[in-house]
Amino acid sequence: MVWKRGSFLYTGFLLFSWAGSLVAQDGAVSGLPFGVGEELVYQVRSNRFGKIGDGTMRVEGPDLVRGHAAYLLHFEVDGRVGPFKIADLTRSWLDPARFAALRYEKTERHPLSKRREEVELFPSELRWSDRDGEGGELVSDDPLDELSFIYLLRTLDFGDSDELSISRHYQAERNPVVVRLVGREEVSLPTGLLSTLVIEMEVRDGKRFGGSGLIKLHLTDDLQRYPVRIETTMPVVGTLVLDLVSLTPGHIEEGVVSR
Repeated sequence: MVWKRGSFLYTGFLLFSWAGSLVAQDGAVSGLPFGVGEELVYQVRSNRFGKIGDGTMRVEGPDLVRGHAAYLLHFEVDGRVGPFKIADLTRSWLDPARFAALRYEKTERHPLSKRREEVELFPSELRWSDRDGEGGELVSDDPLDELSFIYLLRTLDFGDSDELSISRHYQAERNPVVVRLVGREEVSLPTGLLSTLVIEMEVRDGKRFGGSGLIKLHLTDDLQRYPVRIETTMPVVGTLVLDLVSLTPGHIEEGVVSR
């Protein structure tokens, strides 16, 4: 099953997903499976070099961005391969009431590359701009970046073999992002044996993947949809696997979780 933006099924799905989401005084939003204070800590392994470092995903806030209350999403990887340091710090400011990214920053250092991105997104104006003075039009008034896309996956209700084509990346040329449920699997982690949904996210990124790449996620098969294993690729390092080693739940408002 493919839900494409603009179709009746896709529009109805979004209306159902976000109906009734209310921002509380502390910034929490009812109907979301994550909230402020959530922190997930990972060990990072390479298929070529073994354990190379640690990673963290966490939710902070609320933080104000141009008058909008936003969750500050963090993703960090810190490691080393021989003499080379590997670092990835990604931050996304997400308006949880409309589930739209308002600001995005990324600093990345790999053995063969280094880059920094700072992007401001203006959903109501359907435009974005970056620190280098470049920008463009948004194809959606609820845009996302690569980090907020992962949090979006936690809100989706997957059937037995769904495939979703989602055009919400702020860079038009990187759409659509194709998301597939490839199965269910029990995974053994330091936190225990967990039942998970195995999700593949196909992303377009000429800079990192030479055209397109695949991110594989194991999400807990429950209401929270915690990403307990994340697999991706990196030049020189090869396949990276992030396995959950500890979890601190966030503050979640009561309500129907948007799945």
